[in-house]
Amino acid sequence: MKGVLILSGGVDSTTLLFKMHSDGYEVTALTFNYAQRHKKEIASAKAIAKRLDIMHHIVDLSSLACLLGDSALLGGKEVPSCHYTKEAAKKTVVPNRNMIMLSVAAGYAEAHEIPEVFYAAHKNDSTIYPDCRPEFVQALRPAIRLATAWHPVDLRAPFVDMSKAEIVRMGLTLRVPYELTWSCYRGEERPCGTCPTCIEREEAFALNGRRDPLLEDGN
Repeated sequence: MKGVLILSGGVDSTTLLFKMHSDGYEVTALTFNYAQRHKKEIASAKAIAKRLDIMHHIVDLSSLACLLGDSALLGGKEVPSCHYTKEAAKKTVVPNRNMIMLSVAAGYAEAHEIPEVFYAAHKNDSTIYPDCRPEFVQALRPAIRLATAWHPVDLRAPFVDMSKAEIVRMGLTLRVPYELTWSCYRGEERPCGTCPTCIEREEAFALNGRRDPLLEDGN
């Protein structure tokens, strides 16, 4: 089995990578540079791909940043210090980000005759980001199939009905090296602990009776 995975370097996509690897997939990972503030996640993705010795490409979409508004992830607004709320979500949305990435991934998959594209949208994100919702997956799946008619590609989002805590639980059983991952939107030396994704990440580990390894002394 072969699959293309969008690998951000965060908890969710890294867990999905290890799940695919455990299931016997030959994975090609694509990581996107879209001029995000937290470019540290790209270095994490490289380290994770190296750990499993998989094919890994960094895709430069940084020139698109000037077209995509003033998201906090692109440096246009301050990163909020709070749990995810409607207002915080608006500040951190990069318009149509997953659609753009999935379009590139589908093109790569068709060109290399790889039948499946995976991304790690999950239930927590569905209330925040439109392109992580089940309806989005259901709508895009046939569109990708139609657009890749010569070598049809199926879209897979196996975590779409799972919470982040459930994903972490799976990852712990798979021995995912979460110390290599990165989530914080500020992208500094250590996680800030106050941005929405830091709070959500720490809660997911806590719900599994664990501490986020990036918050341990020495990391």
